[in-house]
Amino acid sequence: MKFCKKYEEYMEGQCQNKKLPRVGLKKLKKILKKCRKCHQSRSVVGLSADNNNVHDSSSCSQHQCSVCDGSFFPSLLKEMSEVVGSFNKRAQKLLELHLSSGFRKYLILLKEKIQGNHIALVQEGNDLVTYAIINAIAVRKILKKYDKIHYSKQGQAFKSQAQSMHVEILQSPWLCELMAFHINLRENKAKNGKALALFDGCFLVVNEGKPSLTCELFDSIKLDIDLTCSICLDTVFDPVSLTCGHIFCYICACKVASVTIVDGLQAANHKEKCPLCREEGVYESAVHLEELNILLSRSCPEYWKERLQTERVERLRLAKEHWESQCRAFMGV
Repeated sequence: MKFCKKYEEYMEGQCQNKKLPRVGLKKLKKILKKCRKCHQSRSVVGLSADNNNVHDSSSCSQHQCSVCDGSFFPSLLKEMSEVVGSFNKRAQKLLELHLSSGFRKYLILLKEKIQGNHIALVQEGNDLVTYAIINAIAVRKILKKYDKIHYSKQGQAFKSQAQSMHVEILQSPWLCELMAFHINLRENKAKNGKALALFDGCFLVVNEGKPSLTCELFDSIKLDIDLTCSICLDTVFDPVSLTCGHIFCYICACKVASVTIVDGLQAANHKEKCPLCREEGVYESAVHLEELNILLSRSCPEYWKERLQTERVERLRLAKEHWESQCRAFMGV
């Protein structure tokens, strides 16, 4: 597998300065190779299919491969979780640094030992996007190889399971934020008339008044993130991403989570479900997409100005209702 060598070289280069988790392609391929040899030896020797000590390809299709499943999927799940955790943490620090100012920015630079100049921020963002994509490709390829060897669809089923467990890196809200971060930086430098060596695969596309984030990447990977709120059916305003990956307006998310804008989404009941995928417990750790909010405000100025006025009126009304109910509860009325 040519990609395996490319992946290992990339990760070795990244790990020279940073200790980054990775998908153990070599180790996982050895597990699959052992499985294939076991099946081939069975075919040559002509052993019966009911021999409990020998790998049986028919049992693989039933997800009962004792050679692979005991080590392959648990190892891959652990590595995917570590990769996503590292990516989210690094992306959060980078974007926090970019959006901060004054003394707070100085404290972050001092604590995290990050270079705060523009070129360093761009390079770190580029590295993060590449890190996310190349690991996503590595997972996709190793699962495809698993299905090919076992004549099954268990690899695809595992991918769906990983998405429900929020360890699929392309599902991370911080990837969406990084895409918006790149577009914002590119537009800033274009206005200043300065050339910028930046990751150029990310674009904000508006089709029939409906915006979406598009990222065209190597190895036939393409991301399309719809920026229409499925609750109000308008372009997301003050967007938040739930842990399931779906994006909504902040006020809309608060309404479906049965919480006030004063209390916030962290006060939502764990049993409240996402209106799209119906998954529970997705509100408490929702991510505010600040870079995406900046991008949309610049790209849709007329809509943003109109929405901002209506949003202020609505927020004042909701805040007034909240404090009036709190006062009545305090007074025992």
